[in-house]
Amino acid sequence: MTSVDPIVPDDRPEPATTRPGTRRMRRRRRRAALLGLVLLGAGGGGVAALHPGDRPVAPAPVAGRVADGFGAGQRVAPYPSSGPGRFTAADGRSPVYGLDGPLRRYRIEVEQDAGQDVDAFAAAVDGTLADPNGWTRSGELRIQRVPEVAAADFTIYLATPATSERMCAEGGLSTEGYTSCRLPGQVIINLARWMDAVPDYGAPLAVYRTYVVNHEVGHELGEEHQSCPGPGELAPVMQQQTYGLDGCVANAWPYVDGSRYEGDLVPGV
Repeated sequence: MTSVDPIVPDDRPEPATTRPGTRRMRRRRRRAALLGLVLLGAGGGGVAALHPGDRPVAPAPVAGRVADGFGAGQRVAPYPSSGPGRFTAADGRSPVYGLDGPLRRYRIEVEQDAGQDVDAFAAAVDGTLADPNGWTRSGELRIQRVPEVAAADFTIYLATPATSERMCAEGGLSTEGYTSCRLPGQVIINLARWMDAVPDYGAPLAVYRTYVVNHEVGHELGEEHQSCPGPGELAPVMQQQTYGLDGCVANAWPYVDGSRYEGDLVPGV
């Protein structure tokens, strides 16, 4: 990288004033906790039946620089919550995506024993970044996956919740083991979000996966957070969609119908 970027987490919590989306998330957490108690009581102390998409309750984001996420409900996740902290890098290199502009190179690493195939994750990321609705549509950027550490401008990691929390904390970010984050030169995707997305997203998992890659890489490219343009409108890809859509509709792409799609900047978030 040619310069050291400021730390820009995935989706940070609001400053002192709590925004409506955050209040709604807290109410959902309280309702989910009460529902869990009712279900346990109805089962005579046994294990309650839970619906797909439920996930462990995460603590509310703390003040500071934090990334995307909230949780509701309870269940045993079908993926490990922690791993060895060792990663396997994807081999080979992709074509150069984009027609003009500076070339940014990225690597892919997946935590070992996470149950995820590094080549499959690399293919998913490549497909997102190569898409004509992606960041290269500007005509001012080219991008390519490479295997060499020395050649890469940044690395995209897929890490278990515990490992991603530790990695983000090394950059001064608190994720509570739930969220993803971005540090200069590092895009860290939390495995839980990759596998489960977030409650009430209103779109398939594949859409959320595309969103989280484009959102985090957008930060690496210098993009800031944006707000929902209005109820029923598409959410900008740089909106903090994991915290809630604020009336917008899920959207994973920075370009829609060939044009850059944006909302108002969110100062200081």
